[in-house]
Amino acid sequence: MIRLTNLTKKYGTFTAVDAIDLDVPPGELFGFLGPNGAGKTTTLRMIAGILQPTSGTIEIGGVDIVKDPITAKAKLGFIPDRPFIYEKLTGIEFLRFVAGLYGEEGPDVEHRARELLALFDLDEWRDELVESYSHGMRQKLIVSSAFVHRPQVIVVDEPHVGLDPKSIKILRDVFKEYVRRGHTIMMSTHTLETAESLCDRIAIIVNGKIAAAGTMDDLRTQSKQVGGLEEIFLKLTGENAARNLVEVLDA
Repeated sequence: MIRLTNLTKKYGTFTAVDAIDLDVPPGELFGFLGPNGAGKTTTLRMIAGILQPTSGTIEIGGVDIVKDPITAKAKLGFIPDRPFIYEKLTGIEFLRFVAGLYGEEGPDVEHRARELLALFDLDEWRDELVESYSHGMRQKLIVSSAFVHRPQVIVVDEPHVGLDPKSIKILRDVFKEYVRRGHTIMMSTHTLETAESLCDRIAIIVNGKIAAAGTMDDLRTQSKQVGGLEEIFLKLTGENAARNLVEVLDA
């Protein structure tokens, strides 16, 4: 459902994403992990069509997002790490607006929008201006907007930011049901426990390159590390930093 081939993004002489290849099939929740500055958000923004790749291809459901962006983006929902919402719209108006961008309107959209607002405890706030929403409420509204047009693929950058424990549990259940129905999620998160328990497969990106990818067993084999995702992640990205910290504290 998502296919990246030789995907590269450069800013002048700096290479943020370096010729990565990934294939995420339907019915999979795929974790995309890495340290700060590794290229995660840049990659997700290219998949969402916000950034243009320097080279390589991105296919959403078999459609090249550079060659046919309208068709590709119609298959996609995006949950960014820093949401932007028009504050002079109410919650229900914002969901209608987003659905309208994808050419959807009418009773079905109205019903779907109200169900999403109720699911995330926003129903009582549906007619209030977004400017009155807390950060967590805005995040829940953005999550709702990603699902309102019934996309085949969801791309998520740090989904839990600002959410309370109940909302996190609801969101995880929604993700599980979404992929169970044959859809695809590609998710970036710094919460390794979430990635390990939720994701079918995981890729770890370091300095713009894929350091390891696959199931947990695949990651253990590739990293030559026995244990959980935290141990694997540190082996691939931060073992030296951890040793340096010990040396600083002992100095």
